[in-house]
Amino acid sequence: MIGGMNLREIDTFLFDLDGTLLPMDMDEFTQQYFREMTKAFSDLIEPERLIKYVWAATKDMVNNVGQRTNQEVFIESFAKLVGEDKLRIYKERFDAFYDEGFLNTRQCMKDVPFIKESVRILKEKGYDVAIATNPIFPKKAIVYRIQWAGFKPEDFIYISCYENNRFCKPNVAFYQEVLRAIGKQPHQCIMVGNDVQEDLVAGSLGMKTYLITNYMLHRTREPIECTYMGSYEDFYEFVRQLPAVGKP
Repeated sequence: MIGGMNLREIDTFLFDLDGTLLPMDMDEFTQQYFREMTKAFSDLIEPERLIKYVWAATKDMVNNVGQRTNQEVFIESFAKLVGEDKLRIYKERFDAFYDEGFLNTRQCMKDVPFIKESVRILKEKGYDVAIATNPIFPKKAIVYRIQWAGFKPEDFIYISCYENNRFCKPNVAFYQEVLRAIGKQPHQCIMVGNDVQEDLVAGSLGMKTYLITNYMLHRTREPIECTYMGSYEDFYEFVRQLPAVGKP
């Protein structure tokens, strides 16, 4: 029991990636990401138009209602903007970009040993850990960022990505999709993230939530409602106090 709350039913931690497992400032990352992308596509399209098109297709992914994968939604949306006849070369260029220019965004990442040690302790205590990042990136881009954070993909029982998922945050259906995929119920899980709007919505399903405050994103003035809140160091201390899975 921690803070008067019984956690015996918890056996799984769902982690956001950017700003949570992977410490970074999202504004800095976004600027670097588009800087590298526009360089990679400079012979095909003007920077401002490319950025506009990517944001438009991403918005369509965020509004996905589950009939198709996020990848399918993005590609269809992007194809309408650049033209079906040019789609193949854009897809090839995107694929190359995530193995080349995208790698330069690593300079935006910070090193916070507390979060790496927290995951190690959780696994040592028998907890399942899963990546529940907003699935708007290809899996290869997510795997790179998992590795930059100091982990291996096989450390996690699940990794969300745009090839497989059919919903995005803050749609609560995204969390239902993750729960179905890992065979868990909300009361078994804690969602750990830094985004008030995108991560704490998991609490509406009955899931406990932990808000990491170091790189917190909060887009409104509404009160923050979460089960727990604290810095990376606070989360580390929280994890240290947890019982091993199956023990009182």
